[in-house]
Amino acid sequence: MSRRGSTWEFREVSVSRDTPREEARQLLTSSAETGNWELDRTRIFRDGRRKYRLRRRVYRMMRTA
Repeated sequence: MSRRGSTWEFREVSVSRDTPREEARQLLTSSAETGNWELDRTRIFRDGRRKYRLRRRVYRMMRTA
């Protein structure tokens, strides 16, 4: 669901091929719980590296009179 005028902040997380999947999952889960990040995209490279792109909504505060 996209709101008009909403902007996103992105963060890239790279994981080496030697990192177990469970450890990568725990890293992403802790980011989601503590920083309100959500998984946007996952790339798995041929050599086994994984790159995750996380996003979170940036809220603009408007001044009230």
